[in-house]
Amino acid sequence: MVVTDGPRIVRLGVEDAAAGLVLSTEAHWNQTVEDWRFFLSEGFVFGIRDGARLVASAALLPYSGNNAWISMVLVTESHRRRGLATQLVDACLDTARKSGLTCWLDATPDGAKVYGPLGFTPTSQLRRLKLVKSTPAFGQAPSTATLDALRGRDQRATGLDRSALLSAFAWRPGSRIVSANGAIALVRDGRAACHIGPLFADHTAAALTLVNAIAQSQDGPLLLDAVASQAAFLDGLTASGWTIERPFQRMRLGPVTAMAEEMPFAVAGPEFG
Repeated sequence: MVVTDGPRIVRLGVEDAAAGLVLSTEAHWNQTVEDWRFFLSEGFVFGIRDGARLVASAALLPYSGNNAWISMVLVTESHRRRGLATQLVDACLDTARKSGLTCWLDATPDGAKVYGPLGFTPTSQLRRLKLVKSTPAFGQAPSTATLDALRGRDQRATGLDRSALLSAFAWRPGSRIVSANGAIALVRDGRAACHIGPLFADHTAAALTLVNAIAQSQDGPLLLDAVASQAAFLDGLTASGWTIERPFQRMRLGPVTAMAEEMPFAVAGPEFG
């Protein structure tokens, strides 16, 4: 698509994964080139170039039941405060409107002030937590679980069929699905840290026990995006050495299209939901 007033907006392809990774790495995000390839092959990713260089991006990732996730809204530092992010989000929203999709996103506090006037309403709060370990892994890894078990729990919690996303995560080198005592989680490699989520559990103690087992069996830093309303879970994480890095506000534009049967303890990440 082409916008006549302002810079030219183009739809990006899989061949742009490396250029997208440059943008997210500059922003200190945890995405890998595989994440970018998934967005570029499964979603609508719009970009703006300055010559041959990709300087801004935004993605719309459709899910089942007329839902879509807006993410990867990035602008390189030299091109910020020119309205590029707004134009790219508008391109995502225009695509969503044409398909009748309810849009979701996770915004920083500053971003929420921008998305609110566009019609997005707050739904829930998330907290990004990080654990930096001072000792190498020493514990036994928790038991592995099947992709079908994770898919089923995810669908009950979100009301969405996210098979493509969860399959893409699970089949990557460095990924594993683990479970114990009614808790199940996906663990995957990121660019700078290993990411835990989504995470579902029958109760808080089971969620904390599984996270602790993952931490003891995994080298390197860990990231987790916890649902803020799971207060006892958050308290347990911070008591065991996790630190809260920043909040996110989950927001929705459009009607409710799916009913969740349970609340997750941690989500797949602000970029995926």
